[in-house]
Amino acid sequence: MASLASSTRSAARATSSAYRRLPIRWRLAGGSAALTLVILCGFAVIVGVLTTGRIEDDFHRQVAASADRLGKEAGLRVVGVNGGYALRRVGGTINIEDFAASNGAAVRVITLDDTVGFSTPNAPDFGPPVPGRAVERDGWLVETRPLAVQGLRDPLFIQYAERISRTQATANRVKVFLAFGVLGGALLALLAGLATARRAMEPITELTAAARRIERSRDPSERIPRPEADDEVAELAATLEAMLGALDESRAETEGALTRQREFVADASHELRTPLTSVLANLELLEEELEGEQREAAASALRSSRRMRRLVADLLLLARADTGREAPHQPLDLSAIVTDAASELEPVARGHEISVSAPAGAQVVGARDELHRLVLNLMENALRHTDPGTAVEASVERRNGEVVLAVEDDGPGIPPELREKVFERFYRGAGDRSGSSGLGLSIVRAVAESHRGSVQLVEPLDGRGARFVVRFPTS
Repeated sequence: MASLASSTRSAARATSSAYRRLPIRWRLAGGSAALTLVILCGFAVIVGVLTTGRIEDDFHRQVAASADRLGKEAGLRVVGVNGGYALRRVGGTINIEDFAASNGAAVRVITLDDTVGFSTPNAPDFGPPVPGRAVERDGWLVETRPLAVQGLRDPLFIQYAERISRTQATANRVKVFLAFGVLGGALLALLAGLATARRAMEPITELTAAARRIERSRDPSERIPRPEADDEVAELAATLEAMLGALDESRAETEGALTRQREFVADASHELRTPLTSVLANLELLEEELEGEQREAAASALRSSRRMRRLVADLLLLARADTGREAPHQPLDLSAIVTDAASELEPVARGHEISVSAPAGAQVVGARDELHRLVLNLMENALRHTDPGTAVEASVERRNGEVVLAVEDDGPGIPPELREKVFERFYRGAGDRSGSSGLGLSIVRAVAESHRGSVQLVEPLDGRGARFVVRFPTS
């Protein structure tokens, strides 16, 4: 019993879950069709019972009336035949054979002891006469009437019978007609319900379309359509409009705070450059003048200060990119910038093989310092995340109206799940060997975008290592 109850509850939950997954218009139309089906089924049952009963009553009356007519108008008389007797029809009366054939009936004339005096060819044995009431025998409805025959003193009876299947066929046709009527009515109710639900859901559809437009444009200030009727949909539209207004205000406040924060970072980074330059100069002087442990301490402070200067410069570049501040742009040869960056990294390559393929003439419009930083960060990234002896190659070429810079190595490569994360700020890979700030590739993307270009980490041609491709427009 417990297992049965559990199965019943599971089936009920599955049915409820399937119903909730249906669209609202189908729920409304289905409910309307189901209610119509129930009403029509009840109506069909009542009409079917009444109609079937009426058909059966009419059939009984018709059989009884035919039997009465035959009993009165058969017009039979006795004729002697071979020492016995036979019945013959009197002229001018009903022709029994024709009358029976026209109604698909069977007729017998019998005595009380079931002696047959006359019978149509299709008449079976209906048994002894039962005067005064209808009897069902072998699929026939039999009515018996007394019969007065000229020249015969013993009572005779005429049995008139019609097949009950005729009535059942008519009743079945009525049932089929009612069944088709019920199903047709339910189908029409479903279609009408769908049309009505679709029309009723038009305000919701308009709200959905407006929400999608806002999603595409990301403009919460766009107006929400208001339905004319003062109903739940109108209340929903007003709520959505109020929510969008609140979101717009919140976004404006957030953007204002972010703008102020970016401006602060940019200004602070700019202001930190002067004291850092002074600190670096003093530390360089102290390193030259001091001896022993004091000199080592000054050298350590000098290294930390240089790293701080690099970090401040990176933050300043990113802050300027966030606030839309651009350095002056001018026509530059990207090949020369790549060659200079490779020469700068050659002394600190730590056994890496750096090669450059950059023919002159790859002109782009941009800021030299920022493009130099972009190339330097890409090559440093390859050096930092690969083992000594790894080949690092930088190439520049013109292709389809673009200048394409590619930096690749034959190291272990980058897992597919990390290919988007490497451009995030302060993201450090597991193979980072130098304790970098995690801003290198973020700066690459920011510089590329500020020069109307793009950067991508693509599959290397030989299936090994990492390959970064930066595309710049030629003008």
